[in-house]
Amino acid sequence: MSTTAQLTYSIPPPDGSRPFTNMNHDSFTGKRLHNWTKDTHYVQVEDVRGKEHRYTLDTAGFQFYRHPANHTRFLDDEEIKKEYYPENMELIKKLTGATRVVLFDHTIRRRRPDLVNDSPEKRQPVSFVHVDQTTSSAKARVPRHFPASDVPALLQRRYQIINLWRPISHSAIDWPLALCDFRSVNAEEDLMPISLIYPDHEGETLGVKYNPKHQWIYKSAMDPEDLVLFKCFDSIEDGSVARLTPHTAFEDPRTPEGTPFRESIEIRALVFY
Repeated sequence: MSTTAQLTYSIPPPDGSRPFTNMNHDSFTGKRLHNWTKDTHYVQVEDVRGKEHRYTLDTAGFQFYRHPANHTRFLDDEEIKKEYYPENMELIKKLTGATRVVLFDHTIRRRRPDLVNDSPEKRQPVSFVHVDQTTSSAKARVPRHFPASDVPALLQRRYQIINLWRPISHSAIDWPLALCDFRSVNAEEDLMPISLIYPDHEGETLGVKYNPKHQWIYKSAMDPEDLVLFKCFDSIEDGSVARLTPHTAFEDPRTPEGTPFRESIEIRALVFY
């Protein structure tokens, strides 16, 4: 079964300039200024509940699993780092076969339609198609989290950035997560680096251009015991494995009125083999 969703893609600036997003909110509109154009399209998003085994990290770029979390409060950042991080480091090792995993950040998202902007303390589901990392920003992550003496050897091995996403509090029926099968992505044509301009530094993420060949999936009504791993980056870029996963939150038109607003946590991990 599938649902019809309106997804927001990106169109690069017509003058050929570098796409950017200013991460400060405009004082008048409450929105972030950017020089790229939003591009909305209606697409079919297939519900893969019962068929999750067809999708793996190396084939599609993502992988579903059921595993209850020991930590379930998700109210205090330091508590999350102390309790939730260690259990998920071991889980990622188990599911991927990795030898070394370092979790470097997490984000709690609680959808609140009445909020004007998306502040760090009140993060909303991201409602446009994107990939968290580019190749250059992924490589830059390694020296930020490891001693300089370890970095050359680590960069010579296979490494990935993987996001572990799960609902919290209740099932994610409202604004669920859609994932694009990497096998339907033209990595040379569909991806658009976007500079993220902060007051003291710049980051980089990937916007995604519309391609009617994209195959979108989601797992309906994921509950807090459900999780999905998806790739933000893989250092193997020879076409033999999925490199990344375009993804977005989306409004399912079949969502019953009165459904609790989506709440979720995502953690990002550097994964080495």
